[in-house]
Amino acid sequence: MKTRVLDSWAILEWINARQPAGKLVAEMLIQAEGGKIRLMMSAINAGEIHYFLRKHHSVALAEDWRALSRTLPVTVEVPTMVDIWDAAALKGQFPISYADAFAAALARKYDCPLITGDREFRSVTHLDLHWIGGS
Repeated sequence: MKTRVLDSWAILEWINARQPAGKLVAEMLIQAEGGKIRLMMSAINAGEIHYFLRKHHSVALAEDWRALSRTLPVTVEVPTMVDIWDAAALKGQFPISYADAFAAALARKYDCPLITGDREFRSVTHLDLHWIGGS
């Protein structure tokens, strides 16, 4: 089964129904529900989505995400200390946010593509991107 890592950007596009990324994420969630692919996300990125929704939208939407995140066909992985050091190394080497470093580290850990449209990731070497953003 193919594994993919979701970045918070991809989930936010899906929540906000912005196309084409929102539709692509919805299709991947259906595939994951059917056991065709395995979707993963760092717990750091799940928290990032919560704070972003709370800050830029509403507490209610952030809490809806918290509940929804437990029901999606996405494995949310809590980082180990090794994962934290790997993410810190990526943050120290590339111009990406700390939360993005966790998504990149998780994709590298499982040697799988990172689903995103966040341009910051284009600077990270040795990272397979499944690009769902614009050009």
